[in-house]
Amino acid sequence: MPTLDDYRGQVPAWCPGCGNFGILNAVRKTFVGLGIEPHQVVMVSGIGQAAKLPHYTRCNIFNGLHGRTLPVATGVALANHELLTIVETGDGDCYAEGGNHFVHAIRRNVNVKLFVHDNQIYGLTKGQASPTSEEGMVTKLQPFGVLAGQENPLALAIALDCSFVARGFAGDMDFLQHLMSEAIRHKGFALIDILQPCVTFNRVNTFKWYGERVYRLEEGYDPADRAAAFERAREWGARIPIGILYRKERPLFEERVPVIRETPLVRQPFDFARVKEEANAFF
Repeated sequence: MPTLDDYRGQVPAWCPGCGNFGILNAVRKTFVGLGIEPHQVVMVSGIGQAAKLPHYTRCNIFNGLHGRTLPVATGVALANHELLTIVETGDGDCYAEGGNHFVHAIRRNVNVKLFVHDNQIYGLTKGQASPTSEEGMVTKLQPFGVLAGQENPLALAIALDCSFVARGFAGDMDFLQHLMSEAIRHKGFALIDILQPCVTFNRVNTFKWYGERVYRLEEGYDPADRAAAFERAREWGARIPIGILYRKERPLFEERVPVIRETPLVRQPFDFARVKEEANAFF
């Protein structure tokens, strides 16, 4: 059985008090709780403070370009769907630069788990507004306040019939671990948008601010009810729900590709002589 020490990577360089620490601990505890070994996991990230998490976790990692985490993760999952493929990204990396990939990953329903550290600000590049920053929020680059409307990634995901949509909070680590475990067990693309206070650049959406608003979805809530899920996704302000908002069984993309349905690509025989033969015939 794996232990927490098995997953310890580099020493984190986040600011003291950063919400990312809670997410990192929840990720490690989730893997250990599910009995997943480091060699069975691949983490994909792009650019940003959230994207550093794989460096602080001992497992297979791919750190790529800004906003391009999901194409890489899709390739990993299609080549070897025996691996647990996790994407660690931020609200800017995923919903801005990677917004188009976010939409199409949901459509495909590849078995990838997307953990978005949503601090409603660009933390690595020093405090400009992100797509999830609230309208009117004043930042270094928006001295007159954010003029664009606030993006609602959960409502967007539910509208696209994403097979698993949840929201967590870095200040409720035990519940976040539960959500991560459910996302990993789920067969299909899974989104967890994680409310993660940035103690340096976002002085509005603080731990205290969230603590006064966040609540767990009540017992009896039905995540199969898409209309109800959409309404909960739109709830923001005085009360903010966390939990599994929407869940639906959908065919996996991997199951619909005949050549990899039964055997992952990495386990299929490869004959380089045939490649040379085809190349010579073509040229």
